[in-house]
Amino acid sequence: MDEGRPIFLQLAEQIENDIISGTLPEETQVPSINEFAAFYRINPATALKGVTMLVDEGALYKKRGIGMFVAEGAQARLTTKRREKFSTEYVTPLVAEAAKLGISSEQLADMIRKAGKA
Repeated sequence: MDEGRPIFLQLAEQIENDIISGTLPEETQVPSINEFAAFYRINPATALKGVTMLVDEGALYKKRGIGMFVAEGAQARLTTKRREKFSTEYVTPLVAEAAKLGISSEQLADMIRKAGKA
């Protein structure tokens, strides 16, 4: 866990990563709040906050008396959300900085291709 960010956000992001990668396929059960708390050595209330965030987003749902499950379509929704966040946090500032430096979109694309090969 990263000291600079709230633990519940880090937990939610880890669960999202597992859903996006397919480690947690749709309609499969996720670990319980107590299992998350024990594994990450965090307070169960903190684990609950991270899981609840994903329930509110529609990535997880609760089967009463059984546990939490990955919602149908969660992988696609989370991937779309992450792509939008990537564009906002990385691509837009990158393009703005390139424009300040007089780097054309073709030159920038070439730089990205070269960096991808490295």
